[in-house]
Amino acid sequence: MRPDGVSGWYARLDRVESDRVVQMKTWLGAWSNSLEQGVPVAAILPKEWPTLPAALLADAGHVVDQLLARHDAEQDGRSPRGAHAIPIRVVDAIIGDELQKPAITTGNEPSQKVMALDALPPGFRDRLSELHIEIDDGKDGEELIEDEILMQEVKGGKRTISGIVLPFADPACGAGVFAARLMKKHADYWNGIGDCTRMEEDSRRLFSSLQLLDIDNVAVNICRDRLILEARKLSLIGYEVGKLPPEEMEVLVTSVVKRGDALQEEWPWNTSPRICCINPPWLRIKDRFRGHPEGSHLRKELGKSLRDCKNLDGKPRFSTMRGNVNLYRLFIERGLQIIRNGGHLRAVAPDSLLREQSSAPLRRLMVEDNQWKKLWCIEEGNQIYPGIAQGVLIISLHKGGKTNEILSIGPVERNDLLSDEGGIHSRVPRIIITRERWLGWTMGTWAIPRLPKDPFERNRVLRVIDELAKRPRLSDPANELAADGVAARIRVGEIDQTSFSHVIKSWKKSNKSIPFVRGAHFSSDDEGKVSIRHPGFGDKEGEKEQSMWAGDLPINSRPRLACQAIVNSHQKRRLRWAVMPEGCVLGNSVNHLQLPDAVEKRLTKKHGDLEHGLEWVCERLNDPRLDAWAKAWAANNNVNNYELETLPLSLIEGYAVSA
Repeated sequence: MRPDGVSGWYARLDRVESDRVVQMKTWLGAWSNSLEQGVPVAAILPKEWPTLPAALLADAGHVVDQLLARHDAEQDGRSPRGAHAIPIRVVDAIIGDELQKPAITTGNEPSQKVMALDALPPGFRDRLSELHIEIDDGKDGEELIEDEILMQEVKGGKRTISGIVLPFADPACGAGVFAARLMKKHADYWNGIGDCTRMEEDSRRLFSSLQLLDIDNVAVNICRDRLILEARKLSLIGYEVGKLPPEEMEVLVTSVVKRGDALQEEWPWNTSPRICCINPPWLRIKDRFRGHPEGSHLRKELGKSLRDCKNLDGKPRFSTMRGNVNLYRLFIERGLQIIRNGGHLRAVAPDSLLREQSSAPLRRLMVEDNQWKKLWCIEEGNQIYPGIAQGVLIISLHKGGKTNEILSIGPVERNDLLSDEGGIHSRVPRIIITRERWLGWTMGTWAIPRLPKDPFERNRVLRVIDELAKRPRLSDPANELAADGVAARIRVGEIDQTSFSHVIKSWKKSNKSIPFVRGAHFSSDDEGKVSIRHPGFGDKEGEKEQSMWAGDLPINSRPRLACQAIVNSHQKRRLRWAVMPEGCVLGNSVNHLQLPDAVEKRLTKKHGDLEHGLEWVCERLNDPRLDAWAKAWAANNNVNNYELETLPLSLIEGYAVSA
């Protein structure tokens, strides 16, 4: 995992050498020389390069990943400062969870974990003898035990002796981080076994069954070079007994790392993989080619090409192209097409996939046509990617069948990620959600709620979800705020604060002053009571800046029920509802509830006037249980309209307003 303190090194490197391809080739060359000479990479880098932080000495491969991530960002017109390679800790946790039982065991496990020698800089290894410590490798006199069933799978090409499922695919391989960490696990196993007679054969089995694809020629070449260097570092290639000859490794790497478009072209291998691990780009089509002079044209062409893309059976390749199409969704769907029936897919995605409306088609595909086995949810506060607040999601799918239950694991913290079997520490909360319960919660959208870590609070939220899920949704024609088949709708405030900034002024009290209400005017106390702190409503301490409307647009002639539209999902409240008096103008950071005329008349008749009727509804919308529901189903920090329209609202238990 890239430490936060090393980001400045990459920026300083850009000032010394701006060509990112040259950066990567220079680094790979220094890494190669360091392995030959037995000295740290830092000692061989060009003198004009910035001093290498000690934190980057531990894993030369991860520096390659980061340099390539910055190259990819620049190619798309994005800032390299926001580009981050997938942390090694995440990759190791996924591989640890996917690794199977070895086909040959020693019969006795080591009593404690030790640091692998290859994790140390080469110069340190040469001085181990000076420490006068006798190292027992535990190999003498051990009896190797073969599992006959597993060995049959090995002979059938389904796995390695070391426990890696084959064939293994990565359709967006980049610099080959998944393959590199598989090699590390493979080498650690054989170093522990010490059976050189079978090591060479098993390494050949592994390398010949990799299927690594990338659309960028630069990435393909970097990946090939990186894998050879990783194999040298791990002592998997050489001319000694048990190692693959370097010439053979070069041929193998050339055949298993290919250039191609996984989304639009056919899979270039004849054998379908049994497992696919993928860290797809989190990039919307509309954000591609930002820096290209023909960027607009290229984006339109890409979108059209992906929509028109068909499989060999003539059916459209992608069923999940909805809204602002994000490439990670397409890669997940394509991954499911690439693997064989019963094959396994692991993907790294933003955790918004779990709840955002635009990802509902992908969730339906994963649930109704496949077996969505489990998920790890790493919340944004952990900053798995340094400097990025986005939560991270790891999904696990089996191709085919349908999902009857799912194991949701989280919230996962950084220190919960393990490279051992299971990949996640046992202390992390888990819940098995059955299909029937899940369907009742989401009405077929298959969203997954965000659940707190505290056991008491977690159980409270689950009870709230189970209770409220039985109620009609706010936009449902059966809801009590609907009439004659017309449901309530959520609308955005009528004024775009950016476009009309010239007529939004500081508050000055006069008979002609029109209150301009925005999200900053909403407030709630420790008890959860919501209020509007606006100088136009008599609050002397209310926010005066940008609080008066001085434009010519017509003002609203009646009171409205409004909700703060942007609230951090980790604040005490997610939703703040308040009644806006007539004569107010609402900014676009505020949503409001549009009720059918018949419902407004009904509320007026029941409560004396519309404003009192709306206050009665507002009290129920500010119910703490409804706020807990909103937090659980929040897709991101923004309060989206569809989240409000799917609130399970019941004004009075068992009460429905008749037309």
